Amino acid sequence: MASIELRELTKYYKQASTTVKAVDGINLTVEAGEFISIVGRSGSGKTTTLDLLGLLLRPTSGQILFDGIDTGKLRDGARAHLRGKKLGFVFQDFNLLPGLNAIQNVMLPLRYTKNGKDGKAHAAALLEEVGLKDRMHHRPDELSGGEKQRVAIARSLINRPSLVLGDEPTGEVDSETSQQIIALMRRMNREHGVTFILVTHDTDVAAQTDRVVRLKDGKVLSDIKADPDQRFLGTVDLQGVIA
Repeated sequence: MASIELRELTKYYKQASTTVKAVDGINLTVEAGEFISIVGRSGSGKTTTLDLLGLLLRPTSGQILFDGIDTGKLRDGARAHLRGKKLGFVFQDFNLLPGLNAIQNVMLPLRYTKNGKDGKAHAAALLEEVGLKDRMHHRPDELSGGEKQRVAIARSLINRPSLVLGDEPTGEVDSETSQQIIALMRRMNREHGVTFILVTHDTDVAAQTDRVVRLKDGKVLSDIKADPDQRFLGTVDLQGVIA
């Protein structure tokens, strides 16, 4: 299980004579086993924050502590190793390779780690767990959008990560499938003890998470912890939180 701490985190970009402050002094702590969402309008910094959390970008300044490890002090190879061993990713457009079937797509991250000893059996077990026991040998073009995202969720767990990051994970599926995907992620969160951080613009998705962190202009505008009774009923009042 992973705990994450962001300390005065910034990410600035130069555009001609202008400095764009994509992330501007974020302080945030995520406890191990939490299930949270990051929301905000386009340009609020949520995707950049997710990329920083995923060690895909280096910050301009500030710190990202992963289980107490200051990731800014790690060399590129060590960062890649940490990313491969401890992090899983779920994307809006699934990012499945069209020439590989479901079980081959799930096993793909094993190529970059040394966790492949029981890889095929583990991949098959994960696909069965997400309800795709009978679809393991189907290619992406033979799967529905919801099935593709289930494959992506299984793939995100193949290296037994501590943290899974989701970038609009329900953005390409209908509302009913979206509910099923979030319910599946919550079950994985509970049963595997994996920390989930989801970037979303969907109020229905955000309402089902433990916390809703709202960003604006690269800063944390609010950090709301959901009432568990309301969350599971999907009645959390998020009016004005995302808009």
